[in-house]
Amino acid sequence: MKTEVIKKNNTEVAVVSSEELLITDVQSALDLIMTVKYETGCTNMVVNKEAVVNDFFVLSTCLAGEIMQKFINYGVRFAIYGDFSKYTSKPLKDLMYECNQGKDMYFQPTASLAVDKLSGCA
Repeated sequence: MKTEVIKKNNTEVAVVSSEELLITDVQSALDLIMTVKYETGCTNMVVNKEAVVNDFFVLSTCLAGEIMQKFINYGVRFAIYGDFSKYTSKPLKDLMYECNQGKDMYFQPTASLAVDKLSGCA
């Protein structure tokens, strides 16, 4: 896992990238939240899609909702970046659309766009 803190628009964002799965269940998401907050002090986090278990993107598993709730509960704004074109589920596309319209969770194609969203530059 590699973590880089980017400061943009007076907001610090921790950009986490990993070739290995970091978020596999609710507990691993909570561990990541606490680790990143402790190591960087950031309450804005960007993670690459490859670090998130595929079940997250299957809404019938309820994993996305449970994990997103942990981020909200712990006051961490969150973005996942990567290529989401392989996902064809309408409910997932709707969730991603709604998240991108909000202020706490985002799904973006690149890390820089995710940082822009979390720092209020987009």
